[in-house]
Amino acid sequence: MLPAMADDDYSAQLSFQSQSKDNLKVLMESFTPEQYDRFEASRRHALPKQAVRKLIQQTLGQQVSQPVAQIVAGFSKVFVGEIIERARAVQARRGETGPLSPDHLREAYVIYQHEFGRVGAARPLRSKKLFVR
Repeated sequence: MLPAMADDDYSAQLSFQSQSKDNLKVLMESFTPEQYDRFEASRRHALPKQAVRKLIQQTLGQQVSQPVAQIVAGFSKVFVGEIIERARAVQARRGETGPLSPDHLREAYVIYQHEFGRVGAARPLRSKKLFVR
């Protein structure tokens, strides 16, 4: 049996949710039409949890639970979003338009690595690199 939530806790949670919705509304109102379209596309899409779980299990060599796969999928989605935003900045800096190219993604990944350090395993992976030509 779960303990009942105190009235103060419940009202604080409702207040936080209401404030979060208001903040999201303000943010969305400041988006350009292109940013809004990208935001909606990102919101609608998710990495397939079963595929993520299978990849984790192959990488680690052991079984992982569904919640772990969901967490990794969430972090992966954020990472992909970061790379795409940096690639868009690279594309704008070059004065190019249209869809992103692999060159934009490679340069964005290098920028990300310089900003945050190494991404991925603690030791180099043999013959597995992101965005290889």
